[in-house]
Amino acid sequence: MTINLIKNYLHYVYVWYNGSMKKNMHYSCGAVVLSKSIYLVGGLVFAMLCSGIIAGSIRVSADNPATASATASVTVSSACSMTYNNSSAHTVSMINNSTEENVGVTTLTATCNDAGGLAIYAIGYSGDEYGNTNMIGTTGNIATGTSDSTSNWSMRLYTATGSITPSSITSTFTAVPSTYTKFAELSSGTTGSSALAVNATYRFHISATQPADTYTGKVKYTMVHPSTEIPLAPQPSTAGCINYFANASTALGTMGCQSVADGDTVDLLVSNFSREGYGFAGWSDAYDYATNPNANLYGPQEQFTVPTGTTTNGLSLYAIWVKSAGSLQNSSTVATVCGGLTQAGSNKTLNSVSALTDQRDNQTYAIAKLADGSCWMIENLRLGNTATGNTDGSLAQGYNSSFAGLANPESPSRFSGSTTANSIYSIDGSTNKTISGNNQSSRFPRYNNANTPTNVSDRPNNPTTNDASNENSDAGMYIYGNYYTWAAAIADTTAYTSSDANVASTSICPAGWHLPMGGSKSNESNNDYWSLIVTGINGGANPANYSSSSTPYFNGATEAGPISNALRSYPNNFVYAGYPYNTGNSISSRGQFAYYWSSTALSADYAHALFFSSSNVRPGNLNYPKYNGRVIRCLASSS
Repeated sequence: MTINLIKNYLHYVYVWYNGSMKKNMHYSCGAVVLSKSIYLVGGLVFAMLCSGIIAGSIRVSADNPATASATASVTVSSACSMTYNNSSAHTVSMINNSTEENVGVTTLTATCNDAGGLAIYAIGYSGDEYGNTNMIGTTGNIATGTSDSTSNWSMRLYTATGSITPSSITSTFTAVPSTYTKFAELSSGTTGSSALAVNATYRFHISATQPADTYTGKVKYTMVHPSTEIPLAPQPSTAGCINYFANASTALGTMGCQSVADGDTVDLLVSNFSREGYGFAGWSDAYDYATNPNANLYGPQEQFTVPTGTTTNGLSLYAIWVKSAGSLQNSSTVATVCGGLTQAGSNKTLNSVSALTDQRDNQTYAIAKLADGSCWMIENLRLGNTATGNTDGSLAQGYNSSFAGLANPESPSRFSGSTTANSIYSIDGSTNKTISGNNQSSRFPRYNNANTPTNVSDRPNNPTTNDASNENSDAGMYIYGNYYTWAAAIADTTAYTSSDANVASTSICPAGWHLPMGGSKSNESNNDYWSLIVTGINGGANPANYSSSSTPYFNGATEAGPISNALRSYPNNFVYAGYPYNTGNSISSRGQFAYYWSSTALSADYAHALFFSSSNVRPGNLNYPKYNGRVIRCLASSS
């Protein structure tokens, strides 16, 4: 018997304390709001406040009684909640030169059925604005503070029950925090009968010069589980910039300012962030995109019109993270997850996106049901040559017996012409360009050193453009993935001599997934890129030159531009990944165009690929030498 315990993290519960004060008049406490906790699993948003969910199934196989076995599985969801209670009406009438302390008590009671514990954070939230610590009046404000010489207000931890470790806010009165500050935490799990109770109270000092008025202040309390996670909040942006934020304390990587002006049309920057156990699905203009009905969702390199006000105030975009729902190699999981996704269309929602994990190297990829109705990985493959299980046929789409797995990266330049087995990527006729017989059979990718979540040392520290200028010494951004020869892509070190439209039956895509088929006009019906681009994205309308070309393609900014934009838009998320160039350590044409391998050969020396730029889109029917380095997308073999 096996028991699988699945914990769902990132539960947020918000409680607001509202207080209004009238000098020489009435002070009252407004309504306190409790919102539902949320978590994101499989691209869907669920609401949960109290009880856990237990589901189990047992299957017994009796095909052979001697080997019959029983398996059981149970899924236990985290159940987290926080409630509030006000022991008084929080009312006070104050006059000049007076101080009022212990103005009512707000009691927060939090529970969570997980050993990870929980934490309660506080932040000023006056005027429904994060970080605003003022009490707001009609004629002026009262700032937070603890002085007895000026008007101010403050808060403190009053009493508490449970094993609590107070943090920045202590048992003495403290200024209301302008950023999320840990109020209290419980390091071990709680149950419904063993809750964490925290009492907070407030202090006001009114100076002789303070005008009579009604002043309203607010503190927002947030419960977070597990306690190591920092609550999400809006982030300030620099004027004249689009700033990109990871939107999770567990994410790695940094990004800089993309200089823009109101009305500009720009390509958004690809992500330099990674987060273990999560797929990257794009950008949003809302930090709370999972529950915000007004949130806009964008692809990592989507064409974007800069809104009015960005020149003055800047614009903040936030990484969209999707928690892994299981294994890419588990056919049952893939079928369930893909079957539950909504087919992507013009209405961009999270319902078409989920994430799954490759068991060979524990890389998590966002996936989506795209316009062709198929389930695609919407991140480029990052499988490297140090991953475990590279030679395990049960974890890939069937390795050729002669394929020993991805070899070690070249050293020191990651290019080598000393052996035919290492002949890769050259396009200039150098000694590395050897394609006769089996010499085209290089089986390793050009290493993008940022291909693991924990390795950020070789990523650009603050990428501000989409071009290759930030890619010195092979320091690629995580989103581009790795670059593979066609032999590596199809997991076959033979020359693979074949005629046009011959499709490889193997690939390095995970088991149950495959390298998209491509091809010329003669086999469009078996071209996965054609199905996505022409049938899906373009609504069945063929390229304008379809009848006259043996390899029809979309041409020019008017015809090809919208297709290219759609490919780079959420949730398609294709990117201008460029290609490895010559025998140096550079990537050419990032931010300008892209090549994605197909599994379809043209001849012994050439294979079909998807090519697209802002003025030319060839849906899987452009041909390239098999020794070239290209990026890879995989799609589910049945979805």
